[in-house]
Amino acid sequence: MLNEVLLAGHRRDDAPQPDEAPRTLWKPPAAAAVPQSDPVATLRAAILGKLAYGLGKSPATARDRDWFAATALALRDRVVDASLETAPFPHKRVYYLSLEFLIGRLLSDVMGNLDLVATARAALAGLGVDLDAVSDAEPDAALGNGGLGRLAACFMESMASLAIPAYGYGIRYDHGLFRQLIDDGVQREVPETWLAEGNPWEFERIESACTVGFGGEVAMTVQADGSLRRAWRPAEAVRAVPYDTPVVGRGGRHVNALRLWSARACEPVDLARFNAGDHVGAVSDRARAEAISRVLYPSDGTPAGQELRLRQEFFFTSASLQDLVRRHVAERGDLRSLPDHAAIQLNDTHPAIAVPELMRLLVDEHGLSWEDAWHVTTHTLGYTNHTLMPEALETWPVELMERLLPRHMQIIYLINWMHLEEVSRHRGTDAGYLAEVSLIEESHGKRVRMGHLAFLGARRVNGVSALHTELMRQTVFAPLHALDTDKIVNKTNGITFRRWLHNANPGLTRLAVEAVGPRVLDDPSHLAGLAAVAEDAGFQDRYAAVRRERKEALARVVQDRTGITLDPEALFDVQIKRIHEYKRQLLNILETVALYQAIKAEPHRDWPSRVKLFAGKAAPSYHQAKLIIRLASDVAKRVNADPDVAGRLTVAFVPNYSVSLAEAIIPAADLSEQISTAGLEASGTGNMKLALNGALTIGTLDGANIEIKDHVGADNIFIFGLDAAGVQRTKAQDGYAERAIAASPRLRAALDVIGAGGFSPGEPGRFRPLVDELTRGDRFLLTADFDDYWRVQREVDAAWVRRRSWWRAAILNTARTAWFSSDRTMREYAEEIWRVRVG
Repeated sequence: MLNEVLLAGHRRDDAPQPDEAPRTLWKPPAAAAVPQSDPVATLRAAILGKLAYGLGKSPATARDRDWFAATALALRDRVVDASLETAPFPHKRVYYLSLEFLIGRLLSDVMGNLDLVATARAALAGLGVDLDAVSDAEPDAALGNGGLGRLAACFMESMASLAIPAYGYGIRYDHGLFRQLIDDGVQREVPETWLAEGNPWEFERIESACTVGFGGEVAMTVQADGSLRRAWRPAEAVRAVPYDTPVVGRGGRHVNALRLWSARACEPVDLARFNAGDHVGAVSDRARAEAISRVLYPSDGTPAGQELRLRQEFFFTSASLQDLVRRHVAERGDLRSLPDHAAIQLNDTHPAIAVPELMRLLVDEHGLSWEDAWHVTTHTLGYTNHTLMPEALETWPVELMERLLPRHMQIIYLINWMHLEEVSRHRGTDAGYLAEVSLIEESHGKRVRMGHLAFLGARRVNGVSALHTELMRQTVFAPLHALDTDKIVNKTNGITFRRWLHNANPGLTRLAVEAVGPRVLDDPSHLAGLAAVAEDAGFQDRYAAVRRERKEALARVVQDRTGITLDPEALFDVQIKRIHEYKRQLLNILETVALYQAIKAEPHRDWPSRVKLFAGKAAPSYHQAKLIIRLASDVAKRVNADPDVAGRLTVAFVPNYSVSLAEAIIPAADLSEQISTAGLEASGTGNMKLALNGALTIGTLDGANIEIKDHVGADNIFIFGLDAAGVQRTKAQDGYAERAIAASPRLRAALDVIGAGGFSPGEPGRFRPLVDELTRGDRFLLTADFDDYWRVQREVDAAWVRRRSWWRAAILNTARTAWFSSDRTMREYAEEIWRVRVG
């Protein structure tokens, strides 16, 4: 009866028709009228209340987007209730600084961690609303480019689930990473408008806004004791306004905050200029200030783009440090105790400017001595490195730093002088060695080495896989590592199973619960129990049925986005990641072309049906990566139209890769392509997500692939190609690409057809730059690895036909990947780097 009362007049088809008399004005049910013992009715009433009083809508006029916002607001209230139980002044907090937080959609996370998925589904169903449609109406918060930003999001969720008190700090980009359109194979970038209708999860904290300066000069004054004091007088000031998104952990037991900064002008309009008729010029300062938080990763191909990138990095780093210093002073007083109560983690090199900025705040603003400030800084900061590629380790022109951050450049010079003096005392004055360890690189104009700066300023520097960490010690940080051999430690990355198994693959999660019990939801180590049923034919059939269901769902997504039809019975061979030459999507395409040619040459052979699925974005100025996307699209067009290969090979490039698209692809994947040049992928986390969901990996011995192999077993993974040492040996030999091509007729034939315009007849030379790169240099050794890659792909074909053994291997991948939980990673950080209590 109560449900009938609540539903009266609530359905969308209840709106008055033109020939009907007006109905009684609808009102949301009073909360007091809903029995608290009925969680479905309680949540339904809360959603209706938010719809009415938060959005000003009735059920008759509400869109899916409105139902999403109302549901989010109702759930946010429960998160706030949980946050009030979180200790306001913990003994020690973690502050996680990251230029990227690829949080994606949050509704499933929040519902899952509050154990309200079934309740929300029933509450909305009672209103004639489908939860899946509501979830799909939430925009992806594309505040990251790929693995770096998604890792930060996983870490924030794990810290909340482990009750590690933490703030995440980043930028609230108005548009985030671009939305990718594929127009006749060509990537076009358009703004991602995730904030177009507001963000119901966040709270604006205007009272915590602070000011960030740029430019200007440094003034010196003589103190009463005769000492000199320097004060930075910026020429420009930008207001940093924080927005807090609550991050709730498993079971709603702990809530942290993701604090994202939005850039605002201190004065929104110059009234004098406006009244003088200069209406555009009157808001130019506002436009310049707000550009800082407008778009993630503006192109740094121009001097103006470089400056904006540096402004972004300093803006969020300075605002975050000011915020945490203010909080510490209010709670603890003396800043000398900061290392006891705060651990600041720099997620990659982007926030490395934290070293001189924290020194400036401590020395210039709070009066600490240089020695005390350096002790505080080097015992509070930690630095995670995510790359071994020299071009990805940021350096900034000294001229730009002196103009934009003059006081910081002074501090960097002083840090460097003291550092080199110390090195000289213990290691001698060899000019070459001093140049290697200096913070200033001078071989191609003076530039500040931000990786070196972060290394010196951090108590611990960590890599993100065993191989990556060892290569850090041997390559990019070898000279600095020799000075302090204890500083570099390893913390292999992880993923949150709550997002990437429980939420993304509920069918597989139900199977795991049935097999090993509900304890697997809280402790992923219990997934190991699935190994006991890996040989069970009945369990294999149910596992395969779950995969089939997810493949059918993905086929609908691909059909909708590309018009390409996928056969769910085929092997789904998936490569989903940022488009970059070292990630070697081009190697995958070359093998696709060679396979196409082989099928054409032997059409009567029993070829296993295979779908080649690609997704990923190329940086706007990365022309080779964009050309790889176009080649994938052109190959798809030709292959999919050829009746000779119909039902045997299908190729699709799915546009606008995002977290939500990943959640659709990963549970449907049979084969996970992790084929980067060995020694260049720091870790990878997509490899972990795919293996967890039962995809078998085909990959090189690179990044975390090595550790995945160790955990799942060599029989349950497909490894090919050169290892990191082999890559270095091959690169030392002249002409390796020419020799590899000459020795491989199959590779030569694929390159010839691509280079001659076989996939671009209207523009025969379109892909010549890709072919020329491989034949003349091949920096990433695609040619050297091609034949072994082909060989192992044919092993995959043979394994796919033996379905019982394939499903056994897939189940063992799920069973043996528990170690790759980000909960494990966060525990290691907490105990060994941050020295903060868990729980």
